[in-house]
Amino acid sequence: MTTEKTEHGLSKKGLSAGSVGLIGAVVIGISCIAPAYTMTAALGPTVSEVGLQVPAIILVGFIPMLLVAFGYRELNRAMPDSGTSFTWATRAFGPWIGWMTGWGLIAATILVLSNLAGIAVDFFYLMLAQIFGNPDIADLALNPVINVVTCLAFMFAATAISYRDMQTTQKVQYVLVGFQLIVLLLFGIVAFFHVTNGSAFDPVPVSLDWFNPFAVESFSSFAAGLSLSIFIFWGWDVTLTMNEETKGSRSTPGRAATLTVLIIVVLYLLIATASISFAGIGTGEFGLGNEEIQGNVFFALAGPVLGPLAILVSIAVLSSSAASLQSTFVSPARTLLAMGHYGALPEKFSRISPRFLTPGYATIVSSVVASGFYAIMRFISEDVLWDTITALGMMICFYYGLTAFAAVWYFRKQLFVSARNFFFMLLFPLVGGVILAVLFFTTIVDSMDPDYGSGSNIGGVGLVFILGMAVIVSGIVIMIVQAVRRPAFFKGETLERGVSDGKEDEELDELPV
Repeated sequence: MTTEKTEHGLSKKGLSAGSVGLIGAVVIGISCIAPAYTMTAALGPTVSEVGLQVPAIILVGFIPMLLVAFGYRELNRAMPDSGTSFTWATRAFGPWIGWMTGWGLIAATILVLSNLAGIAVDFFYLMLAQIFGNPDIADLALNPVINVVTCLAFMFAATAISYRDMQTTQKVQYVLVGFQLIVLLLFGIVAFFHVTNGSAFDPVPVSLDWFNPFAVESFSSFAAGLSLSIFIFWGWDVTLTMNEETKGSRSTPGRAATLTVLIIVVLYLLIATASISFAGIGTGEFGLGNEEIQGNVFFALAGPVLGPLAILVSIAVLSSSAASLQSTFVSPARTLLAMGHYGALPEKFSRISPRFLTPGYATIVSSVVASGFYAIMRFISEDVLWDTITALGMMICFYYGLTAFAAVWYFRKQLFVSARNFFFMLLFPLVGGVILAVLFFTTIVDSMDPDYGSGSNIGGVGLVFILGMAVIVSGIVIMIVQAVRRPAFFKGETLERGVSDGKEDEELDELPV
């Protein structure tokens, strides 16, 4: 493999170039977001925070995601590198901030991997309970030993697929994503049909007021709802981490990210309005305000909406979490690959599978860490596990926000060259980054409340805050250790800090694969 570099230190890493097209990238992006799983888990809690204004909150959460996506697109056009946030923040702000940005992405994705595996286990046994008409089967997921063993089986299968070439990943995703999208559309259409013919549980006519974010009663409710909304969009940036493996590495990943976000927001608005219109937000048996069903809305509403086809919803959520479990491996593995390649981590992270041309070592490490984390936390305390997942919202805002600011700073010499540059390199990523920064610090303050998340606390300080800070501090400690052992990266010798002069495209064109 050739490792020839530009004067800035960027280089290709031996991945399978040209193996992912636009449609494949969009499908993998959608699968990473996991719309079926995300909506069944987030719709109820969002209703509890903002009531009928869920569609408004979805739109508000969509705005910073789209604005940040524009910044990602510009950075990818200039520097199509699999390290994405890590590489771009390093080029813009230097090795220390760059390293922590990469850590934010890795920490968030590995935490989500463990959560997705746990959700897949729950819905696997729920599906079996429905198929065999035996509710007791669903309770098997509550047994820690059975739960962890099944979870490790899911992780092994996802790792095996991710270790193989990107063509295998795409083939699996076409089936899993296609199925869940069909079921979600069916659910939304049939729910509206029940509303129109008077057979809905608590029919509520759709109102334009649902789309008005100013109708939310308080700023704290607005911020909590927005945090949930941003979480449900998270994952679209996987399309960028595949840039060295995508046909048209500068343009296709950015287009895929934008298309992914647009498709998801339309789908979410359909499902949210259909569910609210069908069930209302009351506390009745199927009302979205009923705390007993808020953690798994689709499982509760599947029967009333789809009748004998209800089993399809459980299969869709299972396929959603399984698809996302597999595709989510893409981001941390390629970020670890880049960090190893540029000397920010041990060189073994830069190893490429000679057969499949994928980051084999980094994929396995991601799987082992996520599996171990889930197994330990599942036996210690479910509260700690789920509060850690809640804390990942901080990490999402942290690394998305830093990447958005990196776009503004890296392109600072070109911001006023044209109207296009002003909007896509300055205004859009800056506004998106500021929104995420405000949400990051708001979440830090709110999570100190002992009632935040599961309600667990240590010394009167909310466990979500403690866990979030633990993730960030542990990253700082690991970074310092790496700085001592691998000073070249932290001196800027392997990946230089710089500013865009508009010549990156020509330099990268000259690099051999």
